[in-house]
Amino acid sequence: MPDELLRPTIGAGVDMSVRPWRLMSQAYVAFFGGVIASTAVAFLNSRRLGVDAAKRRLILLTGLVGLIAVVALFVLLDGDSLQISSRVVAVLCFLVQVRLQRPMDRAFQLRGTDYGSLWVVGIGLTIGGAVVEALILLLVTVIR
Repeated sequence: MPDELLRPTIGAGVDMSVRPWRLMSQAYVAFFGGVIASTAVAFLNSRRLGVDAAKRRLILLTGLVGLIAVVALFVLLDGDSLQISSRVVAVLCFLVQVRLQRPMDRAFQLRGTDYGSLWVVGIGLTIGGAVVEALILLLVTVIR
């Protein structure tokens, strides 16, 4: 598999009118919204950057593993320290997901174009991701 930096054109197969979001801005979404929100914003941004399909699947897989870890910690800790442990898992997932996006983000930076605003989408995903994660944990509580 060739190196990302050896791709023939920076914008090949990418909609140039849709600007990606800054990678480090995604940390806020991960911290406040959890694993689901972090994965959603990373997946959407990876499409905007033109990240190949295999790495986009790895982003989704990282989110799934992170969600399983959050549920496992919830069950093992019996709800104690869930706020801290779920945020740690979300930030760890974010770090892996950013690593997968970084080569194409560097290519985007070479174009000299500004990034898009993550405010509206980020707040929506943060709230939505936190709610969905809470519902999943409520479901786990009911099943137990």
